[in-house]
Amino acid sequence: QVQLVESGGGLVQTGGSLRLSCAPSGRIFSTYGMGWFRQAPGKEREFVASISGSGISTNYADSVLGRATISRDNAKNTVYLQMNSLNPEDTAVYYCAAAKFAIPVNLRKGSAYDYWGQGTQVTVSS
Repeated sequence: QVQLVESGGGLVQTGGSLRLSCAPSGRIFSTYGMGWFRQAPGKEREFVASISGSGISTNYADSVLGRATISRDNAKNTVYLQMNSLNPEDTAVYYCAAAKFAIPVNLRKGSAYDYWGQGTQVTVSS
């Protein structure tokens, strides 16, 4: 059983940056698609960014396009989400997820993922 562990969340001021990391407890094969989702209080979980196993294909939600960068280091078995120019609307619990079998376009959907982390809180103060 694979467990995903997120880290890097915290409190940051508007305009600041954070880098979230996701490291699985078990082996995540380089073929797995990886994604980041977030859920703000009272709102549904939403897609943030995804990356294919090779790292060639990435997708971003419109709300973070230009401010977020997803990357992966398969040698370190770790996925990252760099978030810049943060604003209070980015406040949420951020979840990492892994998909064993998914084409890149489907990685925008939560249903494509087989494993989820427990989440890390990101709070942006105004």
